Amino acid sequence: MSRFFRHAGSASESSSASSDDEDVTAVRTTLPQRGAIYLSDEEEDVKRVVKSQKDKRYDELVEMTRAIRNSRKINDVAKVTQGFDNLCRAFHNFKTKGKSVIQEDTSNPRIFIKALAELEDFVQEMWESRKKLSKNNAKALPPLKQRLRKYNKDFEEDIAAYRKNPESEPSGSESEQDAAKKEQSEQDEESDEPAKPTDEPAAKQLQKVKRESDSESDSEKWLSSSDSETEEETEGRVLQTLTHTFFLKNQSERTTSKKRERKVHVAGVKDEEDEDDKSWKIVPPADSKKDKALFAKDAEITHAVVIEKMNELVSERGRRGTDRLLLSEQLQLVRQRADQEQLGPALSIKLLIHSIICIFDYNVKVQASMETETWQLCLGKVEELLKVLISNQDIQLNDNIPEESENIAELDEPLLVKASYVVLLERLDDEFVRILQNTDAHSTDYIDRLTDEPHVVRILEDGKSYIETKGTTEEMCRIYLRVIEHLYYKVDKLSLHSDDRVDVDASTTVVQSSDSADCHRVMMDSLCRFIYSKDTTDRIRTRALLCNVYHLALHGHWYDARDLIMMSHLQESIQHSDVPTQVLYNRTIVQLGLCAFRKGLIKDAHNTLQDIQSSGKAKELLAQGLMSQKFSDRTPEQEKVEKRRQIPFHMHINLELLECVYLTCAMLLEIPNMASHVFDYKKRMISKSFHYVLRVSERSPLVGPPESMREHVVAAATAMRTGDWQACRDYMLDVKVGLCYRVVTELVLTDCLKVWNLFLNPEKTKEMLTRKIQEESLRTYIFTYSSVYDSLSLSTLSEMFELPPPVVHRILSKMMISEELQASWDEPTQSVTLHHAEPTCLQSLALQLADKVGSLVENNERIMDNRYGGYWFKQTWQGQQQSGQSSQMTSGRSRAAVHSQN
Repeated sequence: MSRFFRHAGSASESSSASSDDEDVTAVRTTLPQRGAIYLSDEEEDVKRVVKSQKDKRYDELVEMTRAIRNSRKINDVAKVTQGFDNLCRAFHNFKTKGKSVIQEDTSNPRIFIKALAELEDFVQEMWESRKKLSKNNAKALPPLKQRLRKYNKDFEEDIAAYRKNPESEPSGSESEQDAAKKEQSEQDEESDEPAKPTDEPAAKQLQKVKRESDSESDSEKWLSSSDSETEEETEGRVLQTLTHTFFLKNQSERTTSKKRERKVHVAGVKDEEDEDDKSWKIVPPADSKKDKALFAKDAEITHAVVIEKMNELVSERGRRGTDRLLLSEQLQLVRQRADQEQLGPALSIKLLIHSIICIFDYNVKVQASMETETWQLCLGKVEELLKVLISNQDIQLNDNIPEESENIAELDEPLLVKASYVVLLERLDDEFVRILQNTDAHSTDYIDRLTDEPHVVRILEDGKSYIETKGTTEEMCRIYLRVIEHLYYKVDKLSLHSDDRVDVDASTTVVQSSDSADCHRVMMDSLCRFIYSKDTTDRIRTRALLCNVYHLALHGHWYDARDLIMMSHLQESIQHSDVPTQVLYNRTIVQLGLCAFRKGLIKDAHNTLQDIQSSGKAKELLAQGLMSQKFSDRTPEQEKVEKRRQIPFHMHINLELLECVYLTCAMLLEIPNMASHVFDYKKRMISKSFHYVLRVSERSPLVGPPESMREHVVAAATAMRTGDWQACRDYMLDVKVGLCYRVVTELVLTDCLKVWNLFLNPEKTKEMLTRKIQEESLRTYIFTYSSVYDSLSLSTLSEMFELPPPVVHRILSKMMISEELQASWDEPTQSVTLHHAEPTCLQSLALQLADKVGSLVENNERIMDNRYGGYWFKQTWQGQQQSGQSSQMTSGRSRAAVHSQN
């Protein structure tokens, strides 16, 4: 028993000590009778509360609910998710650990049901405004919504009952009702505003507040009338040891004293009793910079005053804590005031340019992008600046003007403004790319942002028209390149006529401006030719040439694109260019390879794609993503730099399509090569990547029906080895790749499409592929089974592979000319007579064995020479060889002597 219960003087205290654990036991402390110092009611009553398991678990539910509510107030979805997990865990403890107490109570706590209902409302509200959420909240919201919806299925009836009557009293124990009332009171207190205006006069408000403060101070006195107790009431109390803490003033007393000393005032009204109090004064609220007057009330607005204010605002751009949007608004207000005073268009242009620059400087981080509202504001201001410049052609805008030569005030002299409209357009274009990079490519937000591209292209084209009249040659080349970079990856359907229609790679998304009526190719040619002849920098000319080659290859002009890039010799100096230009070069090479494949030039397509595809880093070389960190040694700074170089998603080339085309070309080249060089094909290997895919398939213990793209290619190659071109064709035409991601309600699904349907004219591509499969299957069949036949009929081969006889005749004649096939034509019978001059299989194996043994002996001798400088049987063998030669010479001399004697 505790020492506080040993001195109990009454029988009631002893009986209370032996009562149930759920009762509340109160222990009062006392002091000696003489010179007694009495405690206040708060310090006098020391309560020890013993709670049941159910009450403890219920209090835990209350704490979790309160934590979730606090997280909802600051819209922290991650903390709400963590609180939801804790709430579910607390409810589980409530149902399991308090089971002995709540066996008869099967209802769920109302506070728990209320928390689930409020969570549903919060998640729905956040989901509707998810476009404005931060990156972390937007990432954590979908999992929370899915888990909450799944979890609430077990409580649908309780939640529906709560929504029908949310104001009903909670049922359950007294502790549950008290907790619910306490929570409701806390919510009411938090929802109240501290300075909410009312319709009562200010004097009445002051009196009302004063009465409340007086009553509050009266009720918080240290010693109340109830503290004066008789000695009989204090005899049964327990003696408390006097320590230093007894004489200290607690926190509640300090706050109470501050409340008594605090005076309540209403702004704008003075109390009659406080008129003589000289220390009291009303402090007005501090004005923000937005409400602060830009000019004095009676100041005369002149050029000098406006320029001074402009310089003052511009000097705040680099300071810490400066609100750049607010600074832009202030510059706009100064511009409006200058326009009202008619201070000239040059000053208005200068202020508008500084306002646009402040918007561009809105984000401190390099990778961050503008919000939607800020971006739309920026587009409007750039368009407005262009309209002002077009309407005032006498104003010269040049970034090379010295500051002392700038004239924006003297209206009688030529107006000179130190600025560059091309720089603003370039920053606008870069910001648009950054917005696309920071937007989720698999969401509808990306499509919404992509709809701004026609607007950006229209601004660039209007700026191009203005620069052509007022700009320099260098500025014209820079703005031309920006227009080219928005056109080179788009398909110009007007240039695709019905008679010479070409295939276009549909892996690059077609995004055309709605009001574009000119042919893209004509515009590209004119802009690129101007840059070729007028540009003095290598970078602009190189990028323009690569964009031109990409555009030609995209529209199927293989020979023009190939000749243009070969004559430029870029492949010899591209490694000295900057990284974005190297990425553009890689994209152009890949598009050239795809163009060659569409044209049926299988060998050219394979040679073009081999460098990119065989490296295993096609994603990084094309700037379409980064590899996982465990496969690279990048630092965080390098990763940030590489992320800024990424190509927007709508400009991507489908990597699965690229790999499928490369493997298809390798199959059409490698399978006949393997059939013609059965025993030494490793020395004549064309594609190592294709051989690696074949080895992986051959090592597989169980080969089932093909599913992935690589498995289809392997199955087609196996069928081609035996000359079964129909099975090979069926496997290849059934290849499917993932095209893109699409958002369906709340799930992200992969849309798979047959690879050949990604081209603009899939039927033509399939016909070309089928014809190539038939031809290469014919060559493979002849290489494989030529040793079995003495002659082959032309008509039979034509029927087997469903090829016209002239095509079969051409293929066989080419094989004879290149000495791949030892045969001759028998024209009367239209057949091929085979000459079996090649070694048989056994002879080929014997020759290979002899070559390997000879090379092995040479390697051993070379090793022995390097290690010992010679070996014992070498000298013996050499001595025997020399003695043999000498004996031969002696015997020859004796024979010669005998012949001479005879």
